[in-house]
Amino acid sequence: MSKPNLLDVQGLRVSFAGKEVVCGIDFSIAAGEKLALVGESGSGKTVTALSLLGLVQGAQTSGQAVFRGVQDKVQGDSQADLLALPERDLRAVRGRDIAMIFQEPMTALNPLFSVGNQIAEVLQLKEGLSPAEAHQAAVALLADTGIPEPERRSHSFPHQLSGGQRQRAMIAMALACQPRLLLADEPTTALDVSLRGQILDLLSALQQKNGMAVLLITHDLNLVRRFADRIAVMENGLIVEQGAVADVFANPQHPYTRKLMDSRPVRDVAEAFSSLASAPVLQSQNLRVSYPVPIAGFRGWFKKGEFVAVKSASFTLQKGRTLGVIGESGSGKSTLALAVLGLHPSHGELQLAGKIWSRDAANNKAIRRAVQVVFQDPFSSLSPRMTIEEIVGEGLRVHQPELRVEQRYTKVVQALAAVGMTETQFPRLLQRYPHEFSGGQRQRVAIARALMVEPDILVLDEPTSALDVTVQKQVLELLQRLQRERGLSYLLITHDVDVIRAMAHDVLVMQSGEVLESGTVDQVLLSPQHLYTRSLVGQTS
Repeated sequence: MSKPNLLDVQGLRVSFAGKEVVCGIDFSIAAGEKLALVGESGSGKTVTALSLLGLVQGAQTSGQAVFRGVQDKVQGDSQADLLALPERDLRAVRGRDIAMIFQEPMTALNPLFSVGNQIAEVLQLKEGLSPAEAHQAAVALLADTGIPEPERRSHSFPHQLSGGQRQRAMIAMALACQPRLLLADEPTTALDVSLRGQILDLLSALQQKNGMAVLLITHDLNLVRRFADRIAVMENGLIVEQGAVADVFANPQHPYTRKLMDSRPVRDVAEAFSSLASAPVLQSQNLRVSYPVPIAGFRGWFKKGEFVAVKSASFTLQKGRTLGVIGESGSGKSTLALAVLGLHPSHGELQLAGKIWSRDAANNKAIRRAVQVVFQDPFSSLSPRMTIEEIVGEGLRVHQPELRVEQRYTKVVQALAAVGMTETQFPRLLQRYPHEFSGGQRQRVAIARALMVEPDILVLDEPTSALDVTVQKQVLELLQRLQRERGLSYLLITHDVDVIRAMAHDVLVMQSGEVLESGTVDQVLLSPQHLYTRSLVGQTS
């Protein structure tokens, strides 16, 4: 006779103000099992997980969620319907029996307390440990998650840790009470490819060590293939397909599942738009970028130290081509982009269309028009107080102030149409604000804004890492089309090897501020020479 499941969810419905976002779904998780809940943004997967712990404010919830891992010191393990528990009893379950890892640790962790104090607080509240015992246990948990110098790092605040270290600290907090079920909501989305692998390996090791079950919420199919035992696919609040990972990947039955499987970026770029012998639009020789840092002790009273973020980088970018810069967090690739944009001082030779950045803002105006940027997160890079018309047309007010209002309006409409956004699709498009659009639509607005002044170069700083796989594919196809039609040159900053394969003509591989390897995309990705490059390519193959 088989053992009952750890969690049985039946007929789960979640609605807001009468609008149903989770529409009567059923799924189960066995003890020690890893189930991946997969779908695009808005499919209902995060709301599903949060509703199990009563963390969705203003929601009306119905159905059953029978959890058989409630720890009772007197009676031993017992079961309870999570959806029917009063708040007081549900509060006892949170963190002790069911824990959660949130998507963005920087916003989920309290910025006013050290990570050690935050982990210790859970142990004091849930396990009744003394402050000294809780601190020692917190340090041990940080050590278990692989954070170097755990005693020292326990006194660090979230902003003093790297993205991977913050995620490890959040995992340590979630596992403090050895829960029976872990809800992991996009735990690796904000991390680069090597850190994703490290966090996955860590979760697998801790899951096996503690024998806990994991509900993984993600849109990353590579991650699912590597980590999960079973998969449940969600679309518009419904689970449309579920089964063993190997079976679903080998033979997906539902059209939506097949759509997700087919959303890997596709290469469709002009391979030889311009002659490599022509003058490059961007050229660098021995580029060096550094930051001042304090020096400990008496010497620090008189001078600052120096942290070199980019060390002697040399590269060229031709018209109509894409130079991909790939590396882990802290490799120096974003600092390189800041130097190209003239937003951080640099040393060495750096020319954009034959011009160099100067200290005189008036002299830089022509270069500012020639090079524009599309940032990683369009929600934070678009002003929430400006309408779409004001956002997209802002560059014209700076670079073409002589235009009349109606001329500016026409150009804004044309730019939005070029990225696939029209009044027919979106009534009152120009009068709307960024929060009224999805992530992919906001990124299209950001691209339209960058195109307004007809630049020669677009700096693309992780332009799709915050987007779902299907939306990512759409945005990459848009960028490829714009490059073919307009002869744009792209400096593409990314940690995603699949995006490099789809977009780049040439590649720079960076680690710790140094360019380890460079060449055409085929040279670097098909025949990587450096061990670090081989590790990056190998983790996505």
